[in-house]
Amino acid sequence: MAIFLEILSWTTMFLLFLIFILFLGYCLYVNHIHMKYDHIPGPPRDSFLFGHAATYVRATRNGEIIYDKFLEWAENHGPVCRQNFLHYVVLLVTCPEGTKEVLMSPKYPKDRFFYSQIFNLFGQRFLGEGLVTALDHEQWYKQRRIMDPAFSSLYLRGLTGTFNERAEKLMTTLSDVADNQTEASMLHLVNSLTLDVIAKVAFGVDLEQLKDRSRFPKAVQTCLKGMLLTVRDSFYKFNPKNRAFIKEVREACHLLRTTGAQWIQDRKTAMENGDDVPNDILTQIIKTAGKEESMTEEDEELMLDNFVTFFIAGHETTANQLAFCIMELARLPDILEKVRKEVDDVIGMKQDITCDDLGKLTYLSQVLKETLRIYPTAPGTSREIQEDIVIDGIHIPGGVTCFFSSYVTGRMDKFFKDPLTFDPDRFHEDAPRPYYCYFPFALGPRSCLGKNFAQMEAKVVMAKLLQRFDFTLLPGQTFDLEDCGTLRPKSAVVCSVRHRNCDK
Repeated sequence: MAIFLEILSWTTMFLLFLIFILFLGYCLYVNHIHMKYDHIPGPPRDSFLFGHAATYVRATRNGEIIYDKFLEWAENHGPVCRQNFLHYVVLLVTCPEGTKEVLMSPKYPKDRFFYSQIFNLFGQRFLGEGLVTALDHEQWYKQRRIMDPAFSSLYLRGLTGTFNERAEKLMTTLSDVADNQTEASMLHLVNSLTLDVIAKVAFGVDLEQLKDRSRFPKAVQTCLKGMLLTVRDSFYKFNPKNRAFIKEVREACHLLRTTGAQWIQDRKTAMENGDDVPNDILTQIIKTAGKEESMTEEDEELMLDNFVTFFIAGHETTANQLAFCIMELARLPDILEKVRKEVDDVIGMKQDITCDDLGKLTYLSQVLKETLRIYPTAPGTSREIQEDIVIDGIHIPGGVTCFFSSYVTGRMDKFFKDPLTFDPDRFHEDAPRPYYCYFPFALGPRSCLGKNFAQMEAKVVMAKLLQRFDFTLLPGQTFDLEDCGTLRPKSAVVCSVRHRNCDK
């Protein structure tokens, strides 16, 4: 027995010594990374080993906007700003030339440090390897080729009728609010609208006819919050107190993916049987995918990844943009009057808005662009720099991640004078164009496929709202932002709504 205890003791000591050696070796490696990149300016690290991770965790737990910290760092440390996380280095780049060089080129892949983390959420497949998260260029390009016809300008023009139809349902709801003189959370109303639009336009499903419709908005919000916590707090999943929410996230992911699988299978079955099917985005995707030389099980899984991507991104970001736009117009009467006059001149009393009408609403376009300058609902994107590069005169060794944030550059005085002033004339056709410092839909080959879809929808909704209603923000609201994976108004833009000219 004594011999056994002695052997156990020596084994334990050896294991502890081995762990110590491995830890020491890792610390030396982290120090090597520091020496390799510390010539690049950046804020002091919170700790030697974890770098700036504590700043991220604090911001997430306190409900702060981490991009405001990025803005502070960019202004204090320059156009290339270093951040450390263990042995990883992330560079915040606000140099327009560097932004152009990296984002406009296909040779810089998306950053696996971030995008691989949202492949799944707590073990449940989430965005997988869809259009947003695909790291391999060839795999991404194949998907993009399949998706492109469903977002062509010709096809999008045919969606105007659906945009009008769904927006009319919102107008009916607002009419009831005005008649009953009750308050309305504009964020919640437009979120419900854009969810209906993406379900109908993309997948041919009328959510109002589903018994469990109310489950989808909650599932989306739960997934987005889970995504935020996964990315910002690496230790979140190890805390036993978080098990209940982790279970909610997994169930929400499962709901979205099983729903998508059912909708896709129903559509494919209908098409195989020769049934009449809607000429929507899902049909276009299936038709185009069928032209590929071969479709594997993984390709089928990728279609499901893209279902989840479109289902979430196709309504969440547009809803937030609309809510921010309403918030700004409600507190800026001069701009509101100007954009309303344009709507009256172009639309008049018409109920159906055409594509030609949308093209004439130039000032409304400026208002929506200015909204995204100050409030980019998807605030940033990142790329891997695998080879040495020089940005703004700073030599950057390969093996690093560069992060680009339209939120940060859009709020910098060096690019936009008085950046927190809401001024749609910045985007007048005669105004100087922003040079690679305004990219709410990213830039280059990996830019957002659905940006034209989103802006058509936003213009139809805003034009109808301005045409028919006056809206006033209720007192006591903040104009703070909330980071839920996307940026949204924290106070949900609660308004009193009245019919226009109702007192005249």
